[in-house]
Amino acid sequence: MQQNQGIPALMFHLVHYQLPFIVNLLILLLAAKLLGELAERFRQPSMIGEVIAGVILGPSLLNIIPGPGEIKVIAELGVFMLIVLAGMEIEVEEIRNSIRGRNIWIALLGFIIPMASGIAIGLIFHFSNSFTIFLGLCIAITALPVSIRILMDLGKLKTSVGQRIISAAIFNDIVALLILGIILDFNDETKNIRDLTFSILFTAMKVGIFTFVLVIAYRFFKFAKRKVNVINPRMNKFLHYLRGKESIFAIVILFVLIFSSIAELLGLHFVVGAFFGAILIPRSMFANRDFEKVQRSISGITMGFLAPIFFATMGISFNFSAMNDGLLLAVVLFASFFSKIFGGYLGGRLAGFSHAKSLTLGLGLNARGIMELVIANIALAKGFIDVSMFSILVLMALLTTILTPFFLKEGFRLIDRKNGKTLNTYT
Repeated sequence: MQQNQGIPALMFHLVHYQLPFIVNLLILLLAAKLLGELAERFRQPSMIGEVIAGVILGPSLLNIIPGPGEIKVIAELGVFMLIVLAGMEIEVEEIRNSIRGRNIWIALLGFIIPMASGIAIGLIFHFSNSFTIFLGLCIAITALPVSIRILMDLGKLKTSVGQRIISAAIFNDIVALLILGIILDFNDETKNIRDLTFSILFTAMKVGIFTFVLVIAYRFFKFAKRKVNVINPRMNKFLHYLRGKESIFAIVILFVLIFSSIAELLGLHFVVGAFFGAILIPRSMFANRDFEKVQRSISGITMGFLAPIFFATMGISFNFSAMNDGLLLAVVLFASFFSKIFGGYLGGRLAGFSHAKSLTLGLGLNARGIMELVIANIALAKGFIDVSMFSILVLMALLTTILTPFFLKEGFRLIDRKNGKTLNTYT
């Protein structure tokens, strides 16, 4: 009898015992890879299993890992490497063409309509102005890392629809971060037009500086590309003298980190700098085999270790017990799905896309993930939202992240059916 009473007590102690960091990392990675593999067996993106692994291990269920803790650093590194990997597969001209002309409607309406729906919810529920704006931002955001991962898993990153989803996601993230910067710079105790105008101008100045750096770098590397016959021999000679292992890998990462650091110093999120830095990597200065080797190295580190930790950490951040307003939860979830899909669809139609492609655009913009969680965390830390709303926003990020691959897969299947093709994914 005493033995039976001791077992539950021992289990309770083990569950609530704070495991060492390396043990938490082992458990989280093992669960993420196992459930990710299970998701792949059902021909779904592995990220779905990885997020569910975090939910199971986190405070919502087993509470083996009560919070991200130190693992959060690895998760952020996972975001960085995922962005680098995707940026290396995209050309500057492709992004520029995606937002040129009528394509800008996709990015604009994919942000404005969800933002307006979030503000409408805040007004209906009589939230404060700051609370309302943060809610609008969280609904309007599109998670660039998550969208990239989904499109990569589907093998649709380099399609015309995939490129426009990424372009719109970049636009959404940049605009959201600009608005966030204005809110955080604006002093609530001195609410007047002069202070608000100063915050807007100051934020616009920071974006202008970052854009100027990007343009200068782009023009420099474009000029260097024309002198490739002169630069390449010198570059190869320099690499030959380096004695350290994986020197080219280190050079590529350092190059991207420069742009990430500039973005962070200017008050923008490092994701924006990493993405543009990866796109601007001067590929012509490296031999094809060297560049492909770097891509394989980054892919192995990212997909094998860092990305699963990142998505599992999203699951850990969720806490079901903190939500206590069912009506607000239902309204936020409905608005987040419907407004984003409708905004992307309407933008696609105005850009001249078919019904199938426009619908797929809206579905692809629906994932929130890391960027929405970043804004929600800032809002909670600054006291703009409470724990209940934070948990609702986390659930919204999880559901949109988990469900978007299902919807997007069907959207691409619809496009391929219209074109008389067969969708081939997860191969």
